[in-house]
Amino acid sequence: MKKIDLKKLLSNQLLIPFTAIIILCIVNIIYDCVNTDAAFFAIETKTNNSGFTVFSGPLITILDNGSELAILAIGMTLVTAASGGQDISVGATIAIAGSAMLRVLCGGNTRPETLAAPIIVGFLVACIVGMLCGAFNGLLVSVFRIQPMIATLILFTAGRSIAAWINNNELPIVPDPKFAYFGSFIPGIPIPTTVFIAAACIIVAALLLKFTNLGLYTQAVGINESSSRLNGINPTAIKFISFIILGLCVAVAALIKVSRLSTINYSVIAKDIEMDAILAVALGGNALSGGKFNMWASILGAYIIQFLTTTLYRFQVDSSALPAYKAVVVIILVVFSSPVVRDKLSSLSNKKKALKKGVA
Repeated sequence: MKKIDLKKLLSNQLLIPFTAIIILCIVNIIYDCVNTDAAFFAIETKTNNSGFTVFSGPLITILDNGSELAILAIGMTLVTAASGGQDISVGATIAIAGSAMLRVLCGGNTRPETLAAPIIVGFLVACIVGMLCGAFNGLLVSVFRIQPMIATLILFTAGRSIAAWINNNELPIVPDPKFAYFGSFIPGIPIPTTVFIAAACIIVAALLLKFTNLGLYTQAVGINESSSRLNGINPTAIKFISFIILGLCVAVAALIKVSRLSTINYSVIAKDIEMDAILAVALGGNALSGGKFNMWASILGAYIIQFLTTTLYRFQVDSSALPAYKAVVVIILVVFSSPVVRDKLSSLSNKKKALKKGVA
């Protein structure tokens, strides 16, 4: 039987997310055993409010709500890797992009009878607005060398007010029922549409990283900006591009968020979602100080966060208390991934091997 190399196991980036999955699965299995009427892993079919037959269950909820976070995790991973910082304006930017999309679709009318523009046009406008917000943050970080969290604090503070201003502080409602498909279900397909949107974004990201040097350049800039510049890489451009890509991911998330209700609430939409996106990157084992990253681990981390959220709701934890529980997860992650703890564990592993060799 092949022996497990503890040192190699501890250095594996996927150790943290897979450990989290195992723990959450065990907790839910125990809960199901205690409460015989509960079935976390059961998938049922039901008729939703629109009269469509769809899949239902905690696992479907995780796939549905976790998908929009997975999309944001793609952009946040690149920003973190390139800049060594995080964008805390994601939620506010979703509000801005969503508000702009509604403005185009409703034509400035809060209760239109028909769409003022095709849905694709509204989405493209949201993409442009999202990328412009990303470009603004990227400009402050890459050109003016402002620390990312401080630079993005501007839109974090003013973003929701800008979103409200776009529609004169009114809440327009999209009249076309097809618009709601993006955040719910397409007739005849029992799987949430968000899963397909996330899959498309993941495929595009995978192709981008495989057939371009973006991933390599991003890691090089994050590891050592001066060395990357000496090797012909433009750190300013890489950081700027990473923020624009995040802005595009934000626009896709805005489409999903707004389509769920066919309207927008400027103060509540995507509230604190930037914290979940950052946590997804950390939960994936990626260093928040930048450098080497694993995109797949970040995406997995996004679904684990939703896994955690769904589990907490099963235990009837109040929604206002969720951030506190997530904070505990952050503390555990930071401590476990710290160099001091990892070096200590590696030292114990080396001592164990030395003792075995001495006995032999």
